[in-house]
Amino acid sequence: MRHGEVLNPERVLYGRLPGFGLSPLGQKMAEAAAADLVDRGRPVARVVSSPLQRTRESAEPIAALFNLPVSTDDRLIEPKNRFEGTRLTGPGGALRDPRNWPSLTNPLRPSWGEPFRSIAGRMLAAVDEAWRSVEDGDVVLVSHQLPIWMVHRALTGDRLPHDPRKRRCELSSITTLSRRGEAFVEVGYANPAGHLQVLATDVGAV
Repeated sequence: MRHGEVLNPERVLYGRLPGFGLSPLGQKMAEAAAADLVDRGRPVARVVSSPLQRTRESAEPIAALFNLPVSTDDRLIEPKNRFEGTRLTGPGGALRDPRNWPSLTNPLRPSWGEPFRSIAGRMLAAVDEAWRSVEDGDVVLVSHQLPIWMVHRALTGDRLPHDPRKRRCELSSITTLSRRGEAFVEVGYANPAGHLQVLATDVGAV
């Protein structure tokens, strides 16, 4: 599951920066995702979150409804990037500053932050360990857009480099995986907070 909308009035790339929690709308999004799991009768047995504030707050409604604690896993965290705390576009945008251009030389890696292959590897390791941690039932992993999208592309066999504008990973969306034999496969995607998306701002990470 991806976190809900973040309170970010300056519209900066917050990345791993501290102090960026859910907005009131983001809280409603997280609650909608939790309610969706209940409505679908999902047998949630464990809730694991990225250590960042916005994901921990997004995990809380799920934990409350299923009477579970929230544990954290550093492998679910947002990738580090060199543009944290800045705006990419507009007046004073980081992309207009020649000092930042060396960080844009290789979008296939990408050169501005953690390599896509590294993100996919740590996420898939977290998924595998979560699956092994319970005898039965679902484990909900609360993470971030790019890490979730790396899992999707890795499991579908797509090239990891991609156009960020085409990610199918909305705020508080739920991407469902299942274990089949020795491999994981993606078996579903839900957007339970879709009715709230039109009101949301989603500019916090690359």
